[in-house]
Amino acid sequence: MQENVNILILDDEPIVGKRLQQALRKNGHHVEIFTSGIEAMKRLVEKKFDIVVTDIRMDEIDGIEVMTRVMKLYPSTKVIIITGYATIETAREALAKGAFDFIAKPFRPNDLRTIIEKAIKAKH
Repeated sequence: MQENVNILILDDEPIVGKRLQQALRKNGHHVEIFTSGIEAMKRLVEKKFDIVVTDIRMDEIDGIEVMTRVMKLYPSTKVIIITGYATIETAREALAKGAFDFIAKPFRPNDLRTIIEKAIKAKH
């Protein structure tokens, strides 16, 4: 059975967030998108999200820092890292620091949906 979850997407490229938001809303999820790490962190203090999808390379705060802060605030929140600069080292660092999963750009929205479904199952 499909479970509706609250998802925050943080990517400094607006088109990425919009495409992912559309794809995930089709599955009935509640999705909020942000292009600023500062704004996303403000929202995360106000509201708990089940899943956070964050780009790793951004100007203000990088994805690893966002993930670290999210995990301190909400240990049960699953963090999925996305990046256009995928390397084995980056993936290893993200996973070692607690990311639920890691996905390299370009990817299809369906690829992210599959990982999100795994994250939902892992919460139970």
